[in-house]
Amino acid sequence: MYIKQFFLKISLFNNLMQRTRFFSHNPFSGKISLYLHRARLIDSIRVILRSNSPRSLISLLNDPSVDYFVVANALRSAPSPDSALSLNEILKTIPHFRHTPATIRALAKILAKSQRNAELKSLVDDIDAGKFWNVRVTFVDLMKWHAAAGDLESVLHAWNRYRVSGKQVSIEAYNIVMRLYVLMGKDSEAMQIFHKIISEGALPNSRTYTVVIEHLANLGKLDSAIKVFTMLPLLRIRRTLRQYSVLVEGFTSINRFDVVKYLLDEMQIDGILPVRAMQLSLQRMKEAGFIQETDEFLRGLLPDERIKNVGFCVGSSDDEDEENVDQSCDDAGVDGIRLKPWLDPRALANALNNWDPNEVLALEEANFIWTTRLVCKILRNFNSAKAAWEFFCWVAYQPGGFSHNIYTVQRMMTLLARHGHVELVGKLLLKIRREEIRLPVSTIRLIIDFYGISKNADAALKVFHDAESLCGPMSKLYLMLLYSSLLRTLTKCGRNADALDVLEQMFLGGICPDVPTFSGLMYHFALEGDFKTVQKLFMMVRQSGLEPDAYMLKVLIHGYCKGERSALALRVFEDMRSLNLMPDAATKILLVKSLWKEGRRREAASVEERCNETNNGLPSALRGHLWTMSSADLTRVYDIYSNTFAAVEGQNLQMELGSKL
Repeated sequence: MYIKQFFLKISLFNNLMQRTRFFSHNPFSGKISLYLHRARLIDSIRVILRSNSPRSLISLLNDPSVDYFVVANALRSAPSPDSALSLNEILKTIPHFRHTPATIRALAKILAKSQRNAELKSLVDDIDAGKFWNVRVTFVDLMKWHAAAGDLESVLHAWNRYRVSGKQVSIEAYNIVMRLYVLMGKDSEAMQIFHKIISEGALPNSRTYTVVIEHLANLGKLDSAIKVFTMLPLLRIRRTLRQYSVLVEGFTSINRFDVVKYLLDEMQIDGILPVRAMQLSLQRMKEAGFIQETDEFLRGLLPDERIKNVGFCVGSSDDEDEENVDQSCDDAGVDGIRLKPWLDPRALANALNNWDPNEVLALEEANFIWTTRLVCKILRNFNSAKAAWEFFCWVAYQPGGFSHNIYTVQRMMTLLARHGHVELVGKLLLKIRREEIRLPVSTIRLIIDFYGISKNADAALKVFHDAESLCGPMSKLYLMLLYSSLLRTLTKCGRNADALDVLEQMFLGGICPDVPTFSGLMYHFALEGDFKTVQKLFMMVRQSGLEPDAYMLKVLIHGYCKGERSALALRVFEDMRSLNLMPDAATKILLVKSLWKEGRRREAASVEERCNETNNGLPSALRGHLWTMSSADLTRVYDIYSNTFAAVEGQNLQMELGSKL
């Protein structure tokens, strides 16, 4: 025990000495200069690793400015696992270098991706033994690494330890196990994990549905995959570029260009910028005659010839040109190697968070090539909305021909809305309206949602009323989702009367709220003690032809119990039983406690008795979530997923029987 503490102290001392030695001789005037120097070093290491020149690598790594940041990113960008591990071996001979959490995690990922399971386990054991200072590994980290290594046994071991640890299991852990089952061809096991997500009350996220869509697409069940994809807006799930890429590639391969056209239209509605992985599919679509639909996308995917290749820049001075710039080094690099410059938008944004004039000057002198994709990535990584706005304004006037478009503008607006900068958002909206640019509906929804967080109800109402002029005509589905976001924002801001007025306008316009919206409204008014409005809303559900699901009734029971109205909660329980539905265990306990507290002991005993009569016991959780997803929608997704595999298994069984006959 004392030896372990001794080595921890030695490791801490060595790390502090390394940092002190570097910063005491730090020649850089600011964060941008430091970033540019680090980028040069990373590019130099990348070139050397591709040129088989270990001697030059040793001399480079002996530079005191080669710190954890440089090493971690050099390891990640190595051309192969072997070259990354050879770099790690050389680092062991460098006296001043000590591993940090960033470098250890980079090394673990490399070992995992190269399926060096024994070495990965040894590294994890060393971390657990405290051989590396300040390095902690979570269950999710372990699961990610072992999954990348294809080690199902180790993933399940970490998964089971996580589940019995008493900690709340994150949705990412479910996703990791589910995806690994998919990659290993264990279809039924993957589907069972999705069932577990729903039945245990975990909240599926975008990555969950990406796994589902990829799974279905890989099996050739593209119609099922697109059904799940089209349901995601109803579930308030953000559709991702990965999902679009999988579906575009799949439907292009079978010449279903009508579906590809629909997907491209939806990409614009979601405000998603395509990537080069889609270029081949779009080119095939263009050759099939869809020229107008693909030309703009294809133009945006062409390589930017202004971005030069990196050279071999060891020991270059601070004022030499840097990444994405006019390189002063030989483009051929070493042995004819050509690489695009290394760039980290997050690190660059962090260096600009204070927007210091000296930093801005250094950024101007670096002569970056500003593209839509780069600007979007940098804006996404700003912590300060003020600095992001300064950068947004500054970059528009830089030489090189960059100009803002809908992608950069929407990124800026959502960041400003999140931080409550109503006036600046208004300026951008006014500019968009003047230039007759169509804004994605998803961006308007995000702005309204963020105004709920920053408590700007009036601004949310104004944006909502201007939505049609900003986005153009909307389908009933997207209009309903927009209303739902506004109602949620108004309740967050305590504008109950306005929320009810908007609800009335919604019905007058022929738009009916969905079950999650009603559930959110009823729960809000129950917590406010306005039980008359709650009952009125419940009547609206019935009159609208919607079927209350178990989750909605659970929400009502919780709202009534928290408002000390156990008699009303008991009435909802009776409604639930008449619909042949059961509460989950937590709801039953809450109802019994509330009835007991209000002196209704006979009713409490009756609830206990009726719940105990069920053969399978009470569910651990009910499907659904306030404001976002209903039990029916989740069940529908599950049915699409499970029925697909039932059909596949049936086909396989028929093939087996046919071969035997």
